[in-house]
Amino acid sequence: MKQQSIKVQNLYKIFGSGDNEVRVIEGADFQVDKGELVALIAPSGAGKTTLLMMIGCVEEPTSGKIWLGDELVYDNKWLTRQTRKIRREKIGFIFQAHYLIPFLNVIENVTLVSQVNGVSEKKAEAKAMELLEYFDIGDKARSMPSELSGGQNQRVAIARALANEPEIILADEPTAALDLERSVDVVKMLKKIAIEQDVAVIMVTHDEAMLPLCDRILKIENKKVVSHPVVKGEVGLL
Repeated sequence: MKQQSIKVQNLYKIFGSGDNEVRVIEGADFQVDKGELVALIAPSGAGKTTLLMMIGCVEEPTSGKIWLGDELVYDNKWLTRQTRKIRREKIGFIFQAHYLIPFLNVIENVTLVSQVNGVSEKKAEAKAMELLEYFDIGDKARSMPSELSGGQNQRVAIARALANEPEIILADEPTAALDLERSVDVVKMLKKIAIEQDVAVIMVTHDEAMLPLCDRILKIENKKVVSHPVVKGEVGLL
């Protein structure tokens, strides 16, 4: 039986008030299990990134509940003041741009989060090398980001997201800057991570070609979040 990794219940996000009120998400209810790669899709401006940032404890919802693993982290208010700690320990973020620090080499970029979390340099480096080897870029450990291709830099960014051994990966348009071949490579990697690392992955995407590689699709429709199965060859969801 699969274990819940993310659960959202009756979640709302409203910006402004009165005549300036903008309702983005209304009554979202869904669950993502460990081992799942789920695509999150919607037209531009429909709230994909906002929803991702609420799950990631970055953006505060208006009301509702959010569980990360077995922990209820939001119940009409944050249940802890240490949302930064939750982000560091439970969640790995991947973005469209890799956001690697240009004056640090690859292994230094990957070990940064672990060392901020108090892991020793030796242990952090060992974990980083394990991840870089896992992504077939162990030979680039001492290279600078400027010496790598776009696809290689995105692999480093994924390795960095995994360095703190998160329960959840939140990826916001991770393939937008890549060509089709490299995009497929990255999404297959995320699927592999979901299964082998037993984590839940939610990936925001605009690219319909990536959807057949996912286990399930969450679509924001009329401010609701609706779950769709993946149907091979289906187009027109976006």
